Amino acid sequence: MKTTLKQPYKQFFGTLANQHRLDIITALAQGAKNVSELCDHTKKNQTTLSHNLTRLEICGFVTVQQEGKKRIYTLNQKTIKPLLNLMQTHVHNHCRHVIGGLT
Repeated sequence: MKTTLKQPYKQFFGTLANQHRLDIITALAQGAKNVSELCDHTKKNQTTLSHNLTRLEICGFVTVQQEGKKRIYTLNQKTIKPLLNLMQTHVHNHCRHVIGGLT
């Protein structure tokens, strides 16, 4: 693989392979949320969330819409939501033995 192709893949998988960002993605898979709602749902502080939301936004995992003083975050429904479903199917079918049998 050419070096120029490696960086985007590294950025994509690096964004995905982070527990804070996975927690945010999981929360947003249930519906749009503002930062306060994400803080409540993920039990993370606003600074941690803001830092990770920026990375998710830059990489197109989430979209953000300003509503008054609130920023509402939504999971990218066109690409990330189907990817999560595919990943869940793959893990269920192929990775259960690795992680002790997911249900």
